[in-house]
Amino acid sequence: MTTTHPDFQAEEQRLVYTKSYMQQILQESQRDLQSAQENIRHSMADLDYLDSSLSYLNILANARFFEMARNQKEGLEAVQKKPYFARIDFQKTGEAKELLYIGKTSLFHRETHEPIIVDWRSPVANVYYDGRLGDMEYDVRGEIHQGHLFAKRQYKIEDGQLLAIRDIDLTTNDELLQEALAGKADVRLTEIVSTIQQEQNEIIRAHLRQPIIVQGAAGSGKTTIALHRISYFLYTMGEHFNPEQLMILAPNKLFIDYIGDVLPELGVDKICQTTFADYVLAATKLKIKLQSPSDQLEDFMTGKSTWIAEMKGSLDYRDIIERYIQKIEHNIAAQFEDVYIEKYCIMRASHLKKLFLHEFSYMPIEKRLAHIKKVLASHVRQKKQAILNKLHQKYDDALGKALNGIRDDVNRRRLVTKVIDERDERIPAIDKEAKATVTTYMRRFTKHNIKTLYRSFLTNPDLLAEFAPDWHYIEQQQFIQAHVKEQWTLEDLAALYYLQARLKGIDDAWKMRVVFIDEVQDYSLFQLAALKAGLETDMFTMVGDLAQGIHSYRSLTAWEPVQQLFPRASFRTLQKSYRTTIEIMEVANQILMRMDETLPLVEPVVRHGPTPTFVKTPSLHAQQMQDIVQAIRANGHQSIAVICKTNADAMTLYQTLQNNDVACQLLTEQESINQAMLLIVPSHLAKGLEFDAVIVAAFDTPYFDTKIDRKLLYVALTRAMHELYLIGPSIEAFLLANATVPIQLSELN
Repeated sequence: MTTTHPDFQAEEQRLVYTKSYMQQILQESQRDLQSAQENIRHSMADLDYLDSSLSYLNILANARFFEMARNQKEGLEAVQKKPYFARIDFQKTGEAKELLYIGKTSLFHRETHEPIIVDWRSPVANVYYDGRLGDMEYDVRGEIHQGHLFAKRQYKIEDGQLLAIRDIDLTTNDELLQEALAGKADVRLTEIVSTIQQEQNEIIRAHLRQPIIVQGAAGSGKTTIALHRISYFLYTMGEHFNPEQLMILAPNKLFIDYIGDVLPELGVDKICQTTFADYVLAATKLKIKLQSPSDQLEDFMTGKSTWIAEMKGSLDYRDIIERYIQKIEHNIAAQFEDVYIEKYCIMRASHLKKLFLHEFSYMPIEKRLAHIKKVLASHVRQKKQAILNKLHQKYDDALGKALNGIRDDVNRRRLVTKVIDERDERIPAIDKEAKATVTTYMRRFTKHNIKTLYRSFLTNPDLLAEFAPDWHYIEQQQFIQAHVKEQWTLEDLAALYYLQARLKGIDDAWKMRVVFIDEVQDYSLFQLAALKAGLETDMFTMVGDLAQGIHSYRSLTAWEPVQQLFPRASFRTLQKSYRTTIEIMEVANQILMRMDETLPLVEPVVRHGPTPTFVKTPSLHAQQMQDIVQAIRANGHQSIAVICKTNADAMTLYQTLQNNDVACQLLTEQESINQAMLLIVPSHLAKGLEFDAVIVAAFDTPYFDTKIDRKLLYVALTRAMHELYLIGPSIEAFLLANATVPIQLSELN
C-alpha cells in the first residue's frame, strides 16, 4: 500500500465527504429518534381518553420507526472511523460504470438514492471477493447478472484517516491480507471482513436454505466463516428470520467471550450465543449438575475406559432410547378405552388409538394427548347435546302418551310423575357427567418426568436387557454399575434432550430455526441427531477440524456419518491456514502426520517468522519464563499464552509464576481474557483461540503418542500466530524427536 498513489488526494476528499454525510445522517437519525419517542409518549397519554385502537396503531407505527432509526444510527456510529475498506469499478451490462465503496453497512444518498457505501453482504459486493478483472458475472437470488470489473482497490483507514491505497490485479499479492495476518491477535478477528478470501467467501455465501459441513484446518478461518455467515444470513433472509431464532453453539463460555465483540461489529446483536450443555439445560428446564468435561477428558487421558461415553454418543444409543420411547408409547396406547356418558358411547378406543399412534404421530407424545383431549372435549359437547335432545324427545313422547293414552287419573298421575322425576334426575346427571367426562378419562395418562424416566433406564437391568439386547451381559452390568450413583455427564444430555423432544416437545422460546455450530468435531452423532429432531430443522452450519477432535473418544472421527445424518448438506474443505507462519505450521504438520485420521497437511499462507524454539530445561523457573516473555514482547507481540497439557499442570505453573510476582492469568471456562497479562491455558481450553505467541510447556506431564495427546498437542501448537516456544526437559515430551523441520535449540540449566 502507498500514500503516493496518484488518486490519494481525491480518495482523501471522498473519505471526508463520506464522513460528513454520515454525520449529517446521524444528526437526522437523532432527531428522528427523539421525534419517535415524543410521538410514543403522546400516544400513550392519549390512551386514557381517545379511541384506543387509533392510539395503539400510532404507538406501533412509531415503535417500528424508532427501531429503524435506532438501527441506522447504531450501524453508522459503528463504522464512523472506518466507513469502507475497498472499492470496485464495475459496469453492469447495459448500465453506466459505477465506483462502489464497500464497507460493513450500507449508506445511500437520500435524494439521489446513489450508493455512498455498499454493504459487504450485498450481491454486487461479491464481485470484490470473487471477481477477477474483466468480464464476469454474479448471482442475485438465483438470477445471473453480467458485467465488467475494471478495478479493485483496497484502503487502509484508521480513526477516520486514509493511510494508504492499494490497487489489486492478478499479478500482485494481496498485501492487505499479509498486513492483517501480521497484526495483533486481539484485533484481527474484528477486522477480518476486509480480507475474506475467495474460498472463505464461497462458504459464507453458500446456499442459505441448505445445511453445510466445513472441514477446516487450524487457522483456516472456520470461526470467522461461521460468524460472517450468520451476518450474511440475517442480511439476506432477515425478512423471514428473527435474530432470536438463530443460535450459535460455542465450545465453552470462554470462547463466547472471545467472539463477543465480533457479532455486534457485523450488525448482529440478538442471536442466541450459548454452549450445547447450557442450551439443553435451558430447553429441558432440568436442574442437574454436570461433571466437568475437562475432568472427564483428564480421566480418559489417564486410561479410563471410554466405551460408555462412546456408546452414549452413538446413533445406536439413540435407537435404544427410541425403543424405550416406543415402549412408553405402546403402554399409553394400551390405556385407551371406549368413552361413555352413561350408557352412550362417545368415542371408540380404536379411534383414539388411531389418533394417538398415526394421525398425531408427528407430535411429541404429551402434545398428542393434549390434542386428543381437545378432540374428545369437542365430541363430548356434540354428543352430549345429541343425547340430551334425544332424551328430551323421549320423555316428551312418554308424557304425551301418558297424558293422552291413560284414562285412569290415578295411573295417569303416577306415570306422569314417574316420567318427570326420571327426566329431572337423569338429564342433569348426564349433563354433570359430561362436564367431567374428559377430565376423568384423561386422568389415566400421567405426565412423565424426563430425569426420572432416564434414571430408570440407566439403573434398571430389565429395561436395559429389553432395549439393548445386543449388549453382552458384562457390558450391561458395567453400564448399570456406572450409574448407581447419580452423576451426570455431557454425554447424557443428548438422551435427555431427545426424550424431552419426543415426549414433551421443545418450547417455542428454544425452538431455534437456524443453528451454527463451531468445533462440531467435538459433538457426537447423537447430539447432532437430537438437535435436528428437537428443532425439527436441518438448517445447520457446522464447522470443525477432525485433527482437533480432542473428545474423539465420544464424538466424531469422520464426516461421512454426519453427511448421512444431513443428506441435504454440502461439504467443503479449507486446508489453507491464515493464522500461523510457515515455520510454525511445519512443526504442527509433523504432529498431523502422526494422527489416525487421514487428513491432508495444512497449507500455510506465505508468511515467514522466527524458527520455533525448543528451550531445554529440567524444571520450570519463573525467571526463565520472564526472559522468554520479554524476548517476545521485544518483538512487539503482546498476546502471549503458556499452554499446558492438563488443568493440574496449568495450576502448578500459575502458582509458581504467581509466587514469583509474574503478572499472569489462569484461564478457566468462566474467565474473560485479559490480553495484557501472560495467559496460562490448559490445552483443551485453547481450542478456537489464537495468540501472537505461544509457549507450550511440558514439565510434569509430557505428551504421549496417543490419539488424545496428539490432538491436544496439535491444538496447542496451532494457536500461535507469530512465535512458538516449546519448554520442557526433552523434545520427546512434544513428540518431535524425529522432526524433519527446523527447531531452534536453547538450553537452560
